[in-house]
Amino acid sequence: MTEPTYLTAVRESYDTVADAYVERVPRPTALDPLSRALLAMFAETVRDAGLGPVADIGCGPGFVTAHLAALGVPAFGIDLSPRMLELTRRSHPELTFREGSMTALDIEAGSLGGILAYFSTHHTPPDHLPLVHAEFARTLAPGAHLLLSGHVGPEARLRPTHAYGGHPVSYETHLLPLERLVELLEEAGLEVTARVAQEAPEAGGGRAFGTVLARRRPATRAHARTPADSALRGNPGSLPS
Repeated sequence: MTEPTYLTAVRESYDTVADAYVERVPRPTALDPLSRALLAMFAETVRDAGLGPVADIGCGPGFVTAHLAALGVPAFGIDLSPRMLELTRRSHPELTFREGSMTALDIEAGSLGGILAYFSTHHTPPDHLPLVHAEFARTLAPGAHLLLSGHVGPEARLRPTHAYGGHPVSYETHLLPLERLVELLEEAGLEVTARVAQEAPEAGGGRAFGTVLARRRPATRAHARTPADSALRGNPGSLPS
């Protein structure tokens, strides 16, 4: 089966920028307080549920994977870029990282206690997102949670030519409104329990960000909302630019 051209572009681009990306991307401990709190909330939610391991999909250099592990979460990472994975395994030899695509996860159905998609789905064209979200829903255990964070805004397709130290890239970045991402996750059968939005900063040319917490509905009993679900529902906050 022929690989979609956008996946080839993402793989080749991140192979090219991997070394510079590792040097420039902020570590989780350097994020703003709300972003750290969202990750801590997710870690507590999936850890306490004990439904299985957590997959950090599009894990990049593995910094967030390692952060989750330090918070007591049995986490592993998946990424499309072989060079990124080479650097990641070198930095975090104690953790497991696999090469793979979020469009076809080599993971048993219903086996994950959680999925983290942290700024990793924005290179996916909108018409391919239903496939990605269906894979998230398929691999999550009943009652397990997804935390998805990423760039949001009026629908647009951006075509940068260089990134991370001026290296050439051929991927595209796709923006959608936060509410549209929520709709797509719900169409995949996931129940959205919280959403957090940050407007674009007035200076610096940054983009707006959004975070969505969703879960696969339990198979046999109603889900009792976590304190985090109740606290975050309908309360916009901020994410790092």
